[in-house]
Amino acid sequence: MKLKWSDVTPQADYLNRRAFLAAGMAALATPALGLEGRPSAFSTDEALNSLEDIAHYNNFYEFGTGKSDPSQHAGGLKTSPWSVTIDGMVDRPGSYGVEDLAPDAALEERIYRLRCVEGWSMVIPWLGVPLAGVLDKAGVQPGAKFVSFQTLHDPEQMPGQRRPILDWPYREGLRLDEAMNPLAILATGLYGRVLPNQNGAPIRLVVPWKYGFKSIKSVVRISLTDSQPECSWQMAQPSEYGFYANVNPQVDHPRWSQATERRIGGGLFGGRQDTLMFNGYGEQVARLYAGMDLAKHY
Repeated sequence: MKLKWSDVTPQADYLNRRAFLAAGMAALATPALGLEGRPSAFSTDEALNSLEDIAHYNNFYEFGTGKSDPSQHAGGLKTSPWSVTIDGMVDRPGSYGVEDLAPDAALEERIYRLRCVEGWSMVIPWLGVPLAGVLDKAGVQPGAKFVSFQTLHDPEQMPGQRRPILDWPYREGLRLDEAMNPLAILATGLYGRVLPNQNGAPIRLVVPWKYGFKSIKSVVRISLTDSQPECSWQMAQPSEYGFYANVNPQVDHPRWSQATERRIGGGLFGGRQDTLMFNGYGEQVARLYAGMDLAKHY
């Protein structure tokens, strides 16, 4: 069964079902985009997580290492105006406003699974635009092979960056063919609303067949290059986090199994389920890795 926006439980029902923590109320007070009736070409047959789940349980180390830290500390991040520098091997380098890269009229709804490398998962209704279209706008040059991404570096606004958790700013990368895959998007909203700060506002990457840390948040730079870019977690712990980071239940993390996952919102004991290869998107992406040893190129 393919889910449509009309199948999503209305936000008001979720909010009436549970009272938000006072600290989270301001963070969720984001304006509606008026796109609730837009059909989804990408969906799943699984129940969506609530807005409360999505906004209050996530990793965004720029605001702290706890799951609730982003919702408590990201509210002051200034997300407008915001521009993204696109440079490197492109025909039209420059500084692009979010409204130019992802205008409201171009937003598509994508209901995707999200699988964290830590072993938990969600199903999230994103709003965004295909990354391929953004790269086409900049004009990718023939020699480009990779795309690198960088998060805002501003310790005044992002207190987690005052600690040497990672080599800031946060950096990620994709192979060009991965970036051009139709599943890869730049998201600016979820649940029909502007993206909350703690979820990567105002614009973030979403690559649903990879572990969540690849979906870099609060992007300020996209660069096209002919060499594999540095990625923050791979730099910090190369034995644990590879460049590709494809969801793979057959390749365990050195410290835990990846065979199963805990669906957030499913209860302490009722939310465990088998992890799917490529997070269930193998039909769309497996061809990208034909002939590769996915245990070696993890």
